[in-house]
Amino acid sequence: MLGKLFVIATPIGNLEDITPRALRTISAVDLLLCEDTRVTRKLLSRYDISVRLESYREQVHGKMLGRVLDRLRRGHDVGLVSDAGMPGISDPGGRLVDALIAAEPEIPIVPIPGPSAVTAAVAVSGFPAAGFIFLGFPPHKKGRRAFFDEALGQRLPAVLYESPHRILKTLESIAGIDPGRRLCLARELTKLHETIYRGTAADIIRRLRDESAVRGEMVLVIEGVRPGRSKREEPQ
Repeated sequence: MLGKLFVIATPIGNLEDITPRALRTISAVDLLLCEDTRVTRKLLSRYDISVRLESYREQVHGKMLGRVLDRLRRGHDVGLVSDAGMPGISDPGGRLVDALIAAEPEIPIVPIPGPSAVTAAVAVSGFPAAGFIFLGFPPHKKGRRAFFDEALGQRLPAVLYESPHRILKTLESIAGIDPGRRLCLARELTKLHETIYRGTAADIIRRLRDESAVRGEMVLVIEGVRPGRSKREEPQ
């Protein structure tokens, strides 16, 4: 009998944001795959859980795939977590899930849902969100203009991740295309220094610089284009 792969959401900051089901599952698997073992050990220590850990990252995919397949084929249950949130969302875990499905389609893959920085940011943005578009991280160089044109052209809110080292550049790119567009930037969600910034790109740039707050995990929500208006016709 094949083992199961459990795709387990972990806290995005506050270690109390984890479900009892997730804790039970982590405690029961034969192997827990994680990005950084140091990060995951902090969570395990908080809940006094002892389980075998191995690091799964993009760079070791080829090496780890065979080992994970072997364990699952021998009936061992394997857990997959990321450093924060749901594995597979702008995360190398998605590649592992895809490869396992291709190699052994009958392997049960079980989601254990929980915290998500994307939905948390959308929920507090204040923008109408019957739906939204998630775009992951912007490209660093080639294709940036096309990426932001796409993000700013959506009728639904567009959500993206950004690093603290690139957030000002991203906000400047948005300001250069549509200076009046309303944004919501969620920084350090669920952590001690959680801050929500609302306004135009220029407004948020000023606040970040005034507060010397260009650090921490960032989620940016871009208000969708309102019906009947192009992105450049939005009120300034």
